[in-house]
Amino acid sequence: MKTKNILDNSISKSIKETKKEISYILEKLENKDTNLSESIDDYQRLVLLNKRIYTFFKARNKEVSLIGKKKKNV
Repeated sequence: MKTKNILDNSISKSIKETKKEISYILEKLENKDTNLSESIDDYQRLVLLNKRIYTFFKARNKEVSLIGKKKKNV
């Protein structure tokens, strides 16, 4: 699966769903019986999901900052 497809797929998920998937992947990676090649794919997915959450919070932070600035000017 291409990186763009993975990221596009994760964008449609809510933060709650994304957190659930991250938890699932982390549990899988912590399992000692996990196949190495599967672990690499899971890790790449985890990194992309992390970017998704970072982007979401960065956008929310910007919105909150703008609201704060507007209130100071009033």
